[in-house]
Amino acid sequence: MNIRLLPITLSLLSITSTMAQEKIHQTAGHDQLGEFAPEFAHLNDDILFEEVWNRPGLSPHDRSMVTIATLVGKGIIDSSLGHHLQFAKDNGVTRTEISEMLTHIAFYAGWPNAWGAFRMAKDVWADDSEADAKAEFQRQMIFPIGEPNTAYAKYFTGNSYLARISSEQVPVANVTFEPRCRNNWHIHHATKGGGQMLIGVAGRGWYQEEGKPAVEILPGTVIHIPANVKHWHGAASDSWFAHLAFEVKGEDSSNEWLEAVTDEEYDKLK
Repeated sequence: MNIRLLPITLSLLSITSTMAQEKIHQTAGHDQLGEFAPEFAHLNDDILFEEVWNRPGLSPHDRSMVTIATLVGKGIIDSSLGHHLQFAKDNGVTRTEISEMLTHIAFYAGWPNAWGAFRMAKDVWADDSEADAKAEFQRQMIFPIGEPNTAYAKYFTGNSYLARISSEQVPVANVTFEPRCRNNWHIHHATKGGGQMLIGVAGRGWYQEEGKPAVEILPGTVIHIPANVKHWHGAASDSWFAHLAFEVKGEDSSNEWLEAVTDEEYDKLK
């Protein structure tokens, strides 16, 4: 096994594409005030949201953060703030982000304003801790988390996600593990060549070969897995984790899935 650190360069960034942001579209002004104040409705829906919110330079996520900070700073903690809190969640603002932002704002905009905003935000992000953690982790890395790894779920302890990055030349997938998730012991068999290479993308994880100490995987860590070696890999107990998995071509290649990594084995890792 050969382990080294790989610098994250602009060339790596260039092979991924930014996920397209759905265009912001608003009809509240026309729905509620279209007959009473048609010009105001036009300015609200067609200018403020249709044009300003869709301008390049700031993402809808960042515009939501700025808007909420402004409203709370002005002491506006009524239904309009509630609307923008929900809008912020829809634009990808996580529970961690809104909590940190309102805590910071409290020192500048006043404690009562922050308390009022927190009461509303708590309802908007209620029971959202798992989704929040997943969304926050996605923001840390340049590759998508992908879809639940249902096809291989029986070979994993915990939830994992799979995103196919490339199927040409060298097959590459981004595999994401929730905290404590790991795959079973397994072997990449081959009579010649074969094996696998892993590159840490985000978070913290582990790789272990049978009979050897586990090795920590961090962003940029490269793991070379020879063919016919029994091993496992997965997330640390306190962190989400993602790695790229490169399939190394070999002759008579096959995967053999074995027993699960027990909690007793896993809990020895720090």
